Amino acid sequence: MVQVNVHDAKTHFSELLARAERGEEVVIARAGRPVVKLEPFFPHTLNIGFADIPLPDDFLAPLSEKELTAWE
Repeated sequence: MVQVNVHDAKTHFSELLARAERGEEVVIARAGRPVVKLEPFFPHTLNIGFADIPLPDDFLAPLSEKELTAWE
């Protein structure tokens, strides 16, 4: 986790966004007190260290009855 103050966040915002997109926890603080956390809005890929694997839009959707039955 990286915590930065508001002034530094304004100065390095693009870099902080890139770090958050890669999955790093980025916290912005005011007067040393954490205020907000940056995180990806829609993670479309799974990063496994050496590759980004694209995920389908319904990756986190509940399984259908047919799929649930197949797991029994």
